[in-house]
Amino acid sequence: MEIPVIDLDQLHGEKRSKTLALLHEACEKWGFFQVDNHGIDKKLMEKVKQLVNTYYDENLKGSFYESDIATSLNNKEIISNMDWESTFFIWHRPESNINEIPNISEEFCKTMDEYIAQLIKLAEKLSELMCENLGLEKNHIKEVFSGTKGPSVGTKVAKYPQCPNPELVRGLREHTDAGGIILLLQDDQVHGLEFLKDGEWVQIPPSKNNTIFINTGDQVEVLSNGRYKSVVHRVMADTNGSRLSIATFYNPAGDALISPAPKLLYPNHYRFQEYLKLYSTTKFSEKVPRFESMKKLANGHHV
Repeated sequence: MEIPVIDLDQLHGEKRSKTLALLHEACEKWGFFQVDNHGIDKKLMEKVKQLVNTYYDENLKGSFYESDIATSLNNKEIISNMDWESTFFIWHRPESNINEIPNISEEFCKTMDEYIAQLIKLAEKLSELMCENLGLEKNHIKEVFSGTKGPSVGTKVAKYPQCPNPELVRGLREHTDAGGIILLLQDDQVHGLEFLKDGEWVQIPPSKNNTIFINTGDQVEVLSNGRYKSVVHRVMADTNGSRLSIATFYNPAGDALISPAPKLLYPNHYRFQEYLKLYSTTKFSEKVPRFESMKKLANGHHV
């Protein structure tokens, strides 16, 4: 099963319509896809990965293997309420907490800030393309997400260490993501991430050439009135490799008011006889304008 790849360079030429259609299908039928030619500095991406790996080795690795979950696994216990991951979270917008993270270097902070600034531009670009495909104003998602202080942006930095008994534990248990657009910079060597598609688990390959892996969260599904999907996924533990995951969440602000875009809603709270009256004069026309007329009627406007 081949995962959709969206080449953003194709948006500037004769393949724009085809690329938009591919993105639309990926959001509707998959809920995840890869993005190439995304405009993010690939040397910067490599530096982010290198700094995260170094931070893990120097600050987190030793304590992880002394943790409760590691002890339980050494005792051959099945673990269903914890995840085999070493992780920390960085807030970027509206306010940053990166300087509060223990033993974080100035180089780490500066590099991550540069990376996130570029990544937010990509998130905004993708949100605009999604809006275009849905027939919404191009800034609809950004404006809904903004609340009073702008969209919320944060990064879950995770390592999924080598696991002696991967059959007893998940790297990360099955879940959907609560937020909006998730942009993943992941390992280029170690597998582990899996998404559910049509009842089957799809293995997501390591990201070669620093492609960015995207999935849509629960709030995009709500905003799109179910058109775009938030998909169940998980991370499998592995005996051989220590997998890197740097997942940035472009989310609504905490005070953002979320609801389906009105333009995407079906008409409701009307009497069937009212629909039949309109139908009698529009039977051989497109149904979408008829639905729009019924929305206006239901809201007290004459059609």
